[in-house]
Amino acid sequence: MWNKKKVSVILPTYNEKESIQRAIEDFQYGNIADEIIVINNNAAPGTSEKISKTTAREVFETRQGYGAAIRRGFKEATGDYIIVSEPDGTFCGKDVVKLLSYIDDFNVVYGTRTLKELIWSGANMGFFLRWGNYWTAKLIEICFNTTSLSDVGCTMRCVRKDALRKMEPYFSVDGNTFGPEMIIISTMMKMKIIQIPVNYAPRVGRSSVTGNPLVAFFLGLRMIYMIITYRIKSWLFPNRYKKF
Repeated sequence: MWNKKKVSVILPTYNEKESIQRAIEDFQYGNIADEIIVINNNAAPGTSEKISKTTAREVFETRQGYGAAIRRGFKEATGDYIIVSEPDGTFCGKDVVKLLSYIDDFNVVYGTRTLKELIWSGANMGFFLRWGNYWTAKLIEICFNTTSLSDVGCTMRCVRKDALRKMEPYFSVDGNTFGPEMIIISTMMKMKIIQIPVNYAPRVGRSSVTGNPLVAFFLGLRMIYMIITYRIKSWLFPNRYKKF
C-alpha cells in the first residue's frame, strides 16, 4: 500500500529468463507492491519456472509486442496506482518510491534515464541512445507544448487508475512505440504529467532492440513519425481526445 492506496506492478517478459526472478524480488522493495503481475509475452522457455518461485502472478499474452503486453497488464491490474517497469535488470525496485512520491499530485509520472549521474557504468545508454531519446522527447515537448521531457523511451512509469481508464480507449500500438504513444495521449488529454530521473543499470542479457544500433535507429524514426502524425491529428480533430 501507498498512502492507503493499492499498488500494482506490471512486468512484461519476453527474453528475461535469467533476470526475471531477481527483478520480481527487487520490486518487492519495502513491501509496497500489493501485486506484481508478469505478462508472459511468448517468453523464452523456462521463464514460467522462474516466475513460479516468486509471489508474482503470471498472465499469458500471445499477441506479440511490448505494447500488447503492457495493455494486457493494464487490464489485469487492480491497483489504484499502477507501476510499469521491465524485469531485465536495468531498473531498480527502490525507484517505485520516487514515482509514488509524485503520483498524488500528478495523473502520470514518467521515468527518464538520461540523467548522467544515474546511468550506471556498463548500462546501454551511450551517446547515440541518450541524445536520441532526449531530442525525440523534446520533439513531443515542443509539438504539444507540454511539461519538460528528456526521455522518450523510458519504460518505467506510474499511472493512476482513473487516468489510465480514460486513456485506454485511445491506445492503438502493440509494438515498441507504445511508450511514447502513452506520453502523447496523456499530453493531448491535458493530464498532469511529470518526468523524473530513475536509475538505469546494465541489462542482463542482450536487448533485441537497443542492443542493435540499426534497429534502435529505425525505432527512433518510427517514434518521430508517430509524434508528427499525432500532431497533425490534433490539428485536424481537435476535439477527438477528451480532456481529463
